[in-house]
Parts: sequence; structure tokens; C-alpha cells
Amino acid sequence: MPYTPALHPISSGTACLADHERQARLRLDDSAWAYFSGGAADEITLRANRSAWDALVLQPRVLRPLAGGHTRTTLLGRTLAHPILLAPVAFQCMAHPDGERASAYAAAALGAGLVLSTQASTALETVAEAFLGDAGRGPLWFQLYLQHDRGFTRTLVQRAEAAGYEALVLTVDAPTSGARDRERRADFRVPAGISAVNLAGLAPPPSVPLRAGQSALFDALLHHAPTWEDVQWLQSITRLPVLLKGVLHPDDARQAAALGVAGLIVSNHGGRTLDTAPATAHALPRIADAVQGALPLLVDGGIRRGTDVLKAVALGASAVLIGRPALYGLAHAGAAGVAHVLRLLRDELEIAMALTGCATLTHATPALVLQG
Repeated sequence: MPYTPALHPISSGTACLADHERQARLRLDDSAWAYFSGGAADEITLRANRSAWDALVLQPRVLRPLAGGHTRTTLLGRTLAHPILLAPVAFQCMAHPDGERASAYAAAALGAGLVLSTQASTALETVAEAFLGDAGRGPLWFQLYLQHDRGFTRTLVQRAEAAGYEALVLTVDAPTSGARDRERRADFRVPAGISAVNLAGLAPPPSVPLRAGQSALFDALLHHAPTWEDVQWLQSITRLPVLLKGVLHPDDARQAAALGVAGLIVSNHGGRTLDTAPATAHALPRIADAVQGALPLLVDGGIRRGTDVLKAVALGASAVLIGRPALYGLAHAGAAGVAHVLRLLRDELEIAMALTGCATLTHATPALVLQG
């Protein structure tokens, strides 16, 4: 049955992404707010993600021809209306009953790409059905955590292929969760009735007996942490392009390029894993220098304005992903809220392009950005 989103009004006076965040706070309880908005440990990286974009200065050019300009870009062989995708965010039904379906409906309507989380609270097939019917949609990708059971992972990949997903995004920066103090203080638990439905039926990993002095992390859980060999295995079992999400070090970028991955997402997991990891705005130009255009780069983390999107493109990104802002729009007003977030970002991007003399994104080069 076609998906029809619930209609929710956007609060008057909502003019930017920060306004959606304030409205979301009014609608989410303390536990859900801690999960969606919090970061790891002292949240240094969480804050740095935002401040790093602010610290970059745009150097405008004037009197350039701008008529006929546009925000179009290309990514993995297809043309996108604009360079904005929705990042994978787990358990979106905690933010709104329509959850990932609402996000998919909004993204498709606004021509944005969508990356669905392995830990989505809606079946991947249901999300694909809500997204793929729109002719103006962006790309549909599936974010993957490699599971301890390779057979289960293979089945999950096959489901994504059959449902129409066009790429796999392998998260590589979270062999374990970060120390999320804010979640622990809030005693966060996934509410009853919400779960990672795409992982239903996955048996728990086999227990590893620990001897005295051994670590439950290093001597048990991390036995299942993915390696470069697992990346090659994933490439061997799918016809879909594989991108790696969570690359911050130039050496890792070069190794990924050597393996022939389809792209990299420069990400620190929204500041939710390793605190004091570099802000993505700082990591992006170093990764771009390392790969020298050998594969497309995307970036997430702290993007809240159209000027941030333009800065990211100037520093080497083909596109950006937004996570929390879309989630806040979802909590605020369902599908309409997500659509409004995307519309605001695209409008702000167009304004930033016009005011810097960039008729198209090809004009956004490193010379556009100065260090503040």
C-alpha cells in the first residue's frame, strides 16, 4: 500500500535548522533527547564538528555571471538535484511514529539521497517502497554494520539488493560504542515496541569464556570487529558499490582507494564514538589530498547551514550528509519537518553560491575557503 505521511504543522517562526532543533527538544523526552543529541564522553568532538565549519571563512568573488546557475552535482554516475543526503540514523520511530518512512518520503520529494541505517526501526523494504516511487528522488543506499554471523550479513545484503538499494555504506569507525555519558545519565533504553527490525532473527554472538585478567572488550567483543579483509569479502558478495563511512586518516583513505571501494564518507560518527577525534571539516581536506580525486568523498558532522554545504564542496566533498538536523525536523513535524529542513538547506546553499560568485558547484574550489 502506498505510504501517506501524517500531516503535522511546522511551528510558526521556524526559519532555520536550529529552530527545528528547539522544537524537537520540546517533543522528545529526556531519554530520547540524550540518545539523538548526545555524543561521546565530554562531547568535545561533537562541539568541534560544529565550530570547525563556523571557523572557515568564505572568500566571495563579485560581478560574476550567475544566471542559469544550479545546485546539481554528480555522484556514482548519476546526477543529483543537489548535494544533500540524509545520513543513517537509528531508531527514528523514537522521534516520530512514522519514523524512517517519513524521512524517506520527505527525502524523495525534495530530491535528496537517503542512507538507511542497519538499526532502522522500519523494515528496509518498507522504506524502499516509500522512497523509490518518486521520479525526482536521489540515491537510495543501505548502511551496514558487519554482523558476527556472515550468513546473516549476506542475507541482509541480498535483501537490500532485492529491495532496490543502489549502494552499501559500510560503517568502519565503530568496532565498539563510545563512552556515551549523557545516555548513561538518562538511563537510555530503546522503548518497548521499537527495535532494529532488520536485525530480527540474528542470534547473539557465541560467548567467549574469559580468564582472570582478560578484557570483555578486547578478548571477547572485538573478536568480531571488521578488518580490511572483511571489506574485500563484502565487495565479493555484492553487485552494489561499497562505500566506507568513518574514515578520518589519510593512510586509511589511500588503502580504501587501493581496494577499489566506490567512495568514502569522512565522518566521526557525529562525535558519538571517539571523543577528541578530529572535526570532519578539518579531516576532509587531508582526505581529499590523500586520494587526489581517485574516488568521491562525502562528509557529515555538524552541518547546519547552506554555507557549510558550500564549504564542504569547496574542500573536496561531492556531497554532504545530515543526520541530527533531519531527525529534529522529523520529531518536530514528521515528514513535513524533514522536507522543510532539506528545503532550508538547499535554499541557503543557493544563496551562498550566489553571494560567493559560484553559479555551479564546480566553481567551489579550495580557494573559496579561508581559515578563520
